[in-house]
Amino acid sequence: MSPERWLLFLGIVFIFGAIANIPFLMTFSSALGVLLAITSWWRRHSLDGVVYRRRPYYRRAFPGEHVALQVDIENRKPLPLSWLRIEDPWPLAVGPKDEDILVPSFVPEEGLLTNALSLRWFEKTSRSYTLLFRKRGFYKVGPATLQSGDVFGMFEFSRKEEHADYLTVYPQILPLERLDLPAEDPFGDRRSRRRIFEDPNQPMGVREYRAEDGFRRVHWPATARTGQLQVKVFQPTSAQVAMVCLNTSTFENHHGVYAELFEYLVSVSATLANRYFKDGHQVGLISNGCIAHSFQPLNIPPSRSPKQLGALLEALAEISPMGMVPFEKFLIREMPRVPYGASLLIISALTPPVLMETLARLKRRNREITLLSLAQEPPQDIPGMKILHRPFKEKEQR
Repeated sequence: MSPERWLLFLGIVFIFGAIANIPFLMTFSSALGVLLAITSWWRRHSLDGVVYRRRPYYRRAFPGEHVALQVDIENRKPLPLSWLRIEDPWPLAVGPKDEDILVPSFVPEEGLLTNALSLRWFEKTSRSYTLLFRKRGFYKVGPATLQSGDVFGMFEFSRKEEHADYLTVYPQILPLERLDLPAEDPFGDRRSRRRIFEDPNQPMGVREYRAEDGFRRVHWPATARTGQLQVKVFQPTSAQVAMVCLNTSTFENHHGVYAELFEYLVSVSATLANRYFKDGHQVGLISNGCIAHSFQPLNIPPSRSPKQLGALLEALAEISPMGMVPFEKFLIREMPRVPYGASLLIISALTPPVLMETLARLKRRNREITLLSLAQEPPQDIPGMKILHRPFKEKEQR
């Protein structure tokens, strides 16, 4: 029964004692009423000024890495807490290294990080844990539920925190030897008849100065020799922009997900994106899969920004196997938004004829394409397109 109902009942007892002239009932109901009023007020304000904060050392990490976590609990009011219980929903994939710390929850793949303690006025305490990031994904931690009450433990009061934290587990970066790629760059430094990019490390000659040329391009020895301003001409190349194109479908009928194969697809994409970014490419990513909390296919324009690799890995951490459109239709739709001259790396576990026909059409439009196929059967050859067949073997990935 709530304190308010007890107070109503005690009020009736007090009135009855006064009418019947029974001092004991009047004294007892008055004392108990004062006690209940105090405990009711204490219960309502027990969680005022109570702050619960999670402070992980890192919010992003790779599978298998350990991250230090500090949980701060603070009572910012003069009213002490005789008891406080905090239940914080925590995904098992990013839970403490010691799994016994989490209390079982009715939510699958989730436990409760529980803390029970007492706090004096304006007291702060901290608890330390070691998290183990186990599985790729984007995980929500919290919101926590705080429970407390009066000093006598007669009544409880609970409050759910509004704040939640998010932890990201990047895809596994695989050793390049495991992918069995050729020694040379699958994209290669391909020369192009059209000047898409110019590599300042590969000069190919000189020409006369034009108004749009900058002075940094001036070739001073040639200028002194000819008596007219001459500028450097660099070797054009189409290999400085790499677009990773990931097909998230693992079954041809688009129903169901082969979880192990999908995770391997994501890891391969992350590995190659990481490689080409470190090799100096502008790297972008497109995929027919959508990321968490979104229903739009993934599209990250190519860039050499220092934050680009983090953005690529974070997107691959959040990507889901739910394909919004068939991959071949997705490629045709997205090609106008892909920079012309970019080298395309197609990563797919399926190579149906309709996909190969689409790639052949793109190849006829002077697209530089490399297909990395994880299908069991080798894909059909397309003239001028590099095909790497690396069939997925589940037992070898474990």
